[in-house]
Amino acid sequence: MQQAPSPTRNHSGTGPQTPAAAVGGVLNRGLNVRHIRFMALGSAIGTGLFYGSASAIQKAGPAVLLAYIIGGAAVFMVMRALGEMAVRHPVSGSFGQYASRYLGPLAGFVTGWTYVFEMAIVAIADVTAFSIYMGFWFPQVDRWIWILAVICFLAALNLLSVKVFGELEFWFSLIKVAAIIAMIAGGAAIIAFGFQTGGSSVAPGLGNLVEHGGLFPNGFGGLLASFAVVMFAFGGIETLGITAGEAADPKKVIPKAVNTVPVRVLLFYVLTLGVLMSLFPWNEVGTNGSPFVQIFSGLGIPAAPHILNAVVITAALSAINSDIFGAGRILFGLSRQGHAPGAFGKISRHGVPWMTVVMMTAILLVGVVLNAVIPEDVFLVIASIATFATVWVWVMILASHVAMKREIRRNGLPPSEFPSPWWPAASVLTIAFMALVIGVLGAFEDTRIALYVGAAWLGLLVLGYRLWVKGDGRRRAHLEDETSPLPVVEPARRN
Repeated sequence: MQQAPSPTRNHSGTGPQTPAAAVGGVLNRGLNVRHIRFMALGSAIGTGLFYGSASAIQKAGPAVLLAYIIGGAAVFMVMRALGEMAVRHPVSGSFGQYASRYLGPLAGFVTGWTYVFEMAIVAIADVTAFSIYMGFWFPQVDRWIWILAVICFLAALNLLSVKVFGELEFWFSLIKVAAIIAMIAGGAAIIAFGFQTGGSSVAPGLGNLVEHGGLFPNGFGGLLASFAVVMFAFGGIETLGITAGEAADPKKVIPKAVNTVPVRVLLFYVLTLGVLMSLFPWNEVGTNGSPFVQIFSGLGIPAAPHILNAVVITAALSAINSDIFGAGRILFGLSRQGHAPGAFGKISRHGVPWMTVVMMTAILLVGVVLNAVIPEDVFLVIASIATFATVWVWVMILASHVAMKREIRRNGLPPSEFPSPWWPAASVLTIAFMALVIGVLGAFEDTRIALYVGAAWLGLLVLGYRLWVKGDGRRRAHLEDETSPLPVVEPARRN
């Protein structure tokens, strides 16, 4: 494996480090507050909400609201930990480089490549979803044509500049956010004014949350089972941390974006699904088509299926766009560490790591072939594998953060400008929760394969590291600490 250029050293007293120019400075800092804020909003809205939510509801019933609150709280702690590290070290490699710096090069190698693996799996599922959605309008067109078209379109746009990516995500997210708000408002109108609710045999009202088996109709086991789907829905939110290397002012925009996570969870999941299950008994959600179509139909909007189809197409485009961006920037960081071929570190004249975009495009083209031979009923397996990879990355983010906090205390370094709250209890509890989610994957037969695939993947990565990573790749990453030092107050002089 080709080696990255040797990092320069900074003798500032905090150990060997790399200037920002050596890692992130070669990338254009073209993402502004508007871009990153809407990326933060849009990252929580995708097929995991529009379609996966019905599966989670069937597993847990109304108790799924509690699952989303618990899962959302855990994800918030992950993002606060990542945000603290991103403000301190705003590099494009993000958590892959943080793991290498604080846990060791093997941890960085495994974390970075596992995230790329996660994005590749999710991207293949997303392009497939896009082709299915387009088939609603153009059933006579073969699905592979749509897959090929969207791959070429988004790859070309991602090769232009990071600002183009930011603008795409802004508009995609704006459409999704507007759709969610419309769904909540529409559902509230149905409850308040008693519109027809799309064929439901039960009158809409808050009583539907407790009148069909109670809050826990499937018991505590149903609540646990739903976490596999719930955490999949939150997957990809960590991409926000990757933007630090290309944010115009990471110390300003990253904290603002991260702190919107609780609002997003409450608005996009808890409130939306609470309205849904007030309109329809939980065991009817998704049985008569998409529950969101039922909301629009209940308002007397004849074009409801077409409206939703446009929204989910936007969600799929946004997801694919983020997949290409996130995996590409992590690959760029891996190449600079000597953990990936040096070609992935090459930058185009637009400031984009173009080889990483080419690689993701190639992976998605493989997805065109896979879609011809893989039946659609295996997507639960794909989702569970992606959940394992996602949770593993989150655990490594938390572990890196714990190691960083210990080093700050041990070496007397300046305190973080964006510290994670409730340290260290919240971090320990979040790690324990992530271990529970992995255990849930193994406890149920339809998701157990995720553990087998995940263990095999991690084993292959360890073997690959031992065989191919040499030289600088065996050393910890050197990251510049951009924390502002505490001001020195000089004692007043006596006259």
